[in-house]
Amino acid sequence: MLMRIEVIFAGNAQQAGIIQQGGTTRHGGATQLGGAARQIVRVYRLQVAATVSDALNLAAADAAFAGVDCANAAVGIYGRTVARTQLLADGDRVEIYRPLAVDPKAARRSRARRGR
Repeated sequence: MLMRIEVIFAGNAQQAGIIQQGGTTRHGGATQLGGAARQIVRVYRLQVAATVSDALNLAAADAAFAGVDCANAAVGIYGRTVARTQLLADGDRVEIYRPLAVDPKAARRSRARRGR
């Protein structure tokens, strides 16, 4: 029996290593304008005993995920961080989290200094 699993990445062109041409890039079924966020959503069919790692291996082989660091990125299922050994259930959404561009505390301090 096969399970339906979604793998999703949301980030911008620089974080995913995508080069834009002419202001608009179509990639992974999503459109980005002027460097705005892009989203990749792919559906895979996996065997019942599949893990998060199995889903990430399929995503890493997919050209849509080119430039996305599937091997080292933090991952989760429906917003909860999980280990790569986590077993998947039918209908799960595996999310690949991008690294933070700026530490949230440092960003807040910077905004506070500018506001004074």
